[in-house]
Amino acid sequence: MKVYIVIPAYNEAQFLSKTLQSLVDQTLKAHKIVVVNDRSTDDTENILKEFEDQYDNISFITTLKEGEHAPGSKVIKAFNSGLETLDEDYNIICKFDADLIFPLNYIETIVSHFQSDPQIGMAGGFCSILSKDEWVVENLTGKDHIRGAIKAYRKECFKEIGKLKVAMGWDTVDELLAQYHGWKIKTDTSLLVKHLKPTGTTYTSTSKYKQGKAFYRLRYGLPITIIASTKLALLKKRPSLLLDYIAGYYKAKKEKQPFLVSEEEGRFIRNLRWKKMSEKLF
Repeated sequence: MKVYIVIPAYNEAQFLSKTLQSLVDQTLKAHKIVVVNDRSTDDTENILKEFEDQYDNISFITTLKEGEHAPGSKVIKAFNSGLETLDEDYNIICKFDADLIFPLNYIETIVSHFQSDPQIGMAGGFCSILSKDEWVVENLTGKDHIRGAIKAYRKECFKEIGKLKVAMGWDTVDELLAQYHGWKIKTDTSLLVKHLKPTGTTYTSTSKYKQGKAFYRLRYGLPITIIASTKLALLKKRPSLLLDYIAGYYKAKKEKQPFLVSEEEGRFIRNLRWKKMSEKLF
């Protein structure tokens, strides 16, 4: 199976070399790796030039900077810029972050999962962070969710879900729509990816309402939004975020922001969420 990888990168000079080296050292090589330099102001471009000169399967492009670098839409816009440079002769497309160290068997293992079951539409490992000199699973990770930093899609699934939404919540709606279309989500607890920059460290104060707005646009409804917001705030060990998320939900409702899914998809998503919560409770 042919694997293509797109990596958005903004001021990742501190980590980028480690990420790319861990990918070129894989037991199964990716056919193409495109890094999107999102107008970085550090040494990112020079690092990319070195890797592009050294490895035939690595290339990079530089985008025009548009607005604040924030979670969600900015990252996917950069991803889409990289995707546009690729042909469609792939079986698996990956969206990876630029601050990761992958285990050397990562791509080989992910491919084996896709090969083992044609209904697997998405696959990924777990992110781990350094805590007291030990790599531990990042607390935002769950067995039924692949982190946005390490997404891998079967091409057919990727296209059926309409590719990636240019919005906060893209890395949730992709999995929900995949399941709506009958695809399976595969997580592999044995694949621990080292996440060198913990999630959320670059988020600004203007980002705090975006999670709640995403819940609204996913058609969660208020009860599920409250439950999901509470869980996320506790996982982040910042209970005060609950109020920000709820406020974001109501802001989106007041502004009549467009939904990311249809009414039918929204009903499926709500039913799926209630089913998952019931399974965990009972």
